[in-house]
Amino acid sequence: MNKEEIVTPSYYTTLQRAANAEFRDRGSRFIAYSFPINEVNDFKRNLAEIKKEHPKASHYCFAYRLGLDGTNFRVSDDGEPSGTAGRPILGQIDSKQITDSLIIVVRYFGGTLLGVPGLINAYKTSASLVLQVTPFVQKPILVHYRLQFDYTQMNEVMKVAKQFDCVAGEQDLNLFCNMQLGVPVGREDEVLFKLRAIRGVEIGKV
Repeated sequence: MNKEEIVTPSYYTTLQRAANAEFRDRGSRFIAYSFPINEVNDFKRNLAEIKKEHPKASHYCFAYRLGLDGTNFRVSDDGEPSGTAGRPILGQIDSKQITDSLIIVVRYFGGTLLGVPGLINAYKTSASLVLQVTPFVQKPILVHYRLQFDYTQMNEVMKVAKQFDCVAGEQDLNLFCNMQLGVPVGREDEVLFKLRAIRGVEIGKV
């Protein structure tokens, strides 16, 4: 029996830009905000801005997922009964198979208790609604390398980077240059072949 070939994905899906949507249930308002994020500090900044924008809200529940291995995520019920807010929000993120994504749902309590099923539905629906109005985008999965080269090789290195849609990261551009380069996983062999053809370029995987 032939084993099925495992295809390594070359792209991942994330949010193109921020958006918001609102859901109401028995007087309570649930305002959902979606954000593309790249790191935990992005989440902290966005949460702080939402709290500043809604200082009188009852709860600020959220979920985010970062990276590609499925292990970097966080959920918060922010005082709601355990499992009624953060997990339903994360469930909507995962149902769209997106990452590097944050959803914050702000609740203004309307005076009527919704109960556990009602809360789960409200936070799930709020997250679903905001994702319906948030455009998605596919981005290449990058493999990161550290390059060292003489400044005179800069134009040749950047020509290769541009040709294969690589993403330049940290750079120290002096007489002898250091650069972190994100290489699309589907073009890795081609990029390394081209870079190694440039005399004096040292390449190390990050």
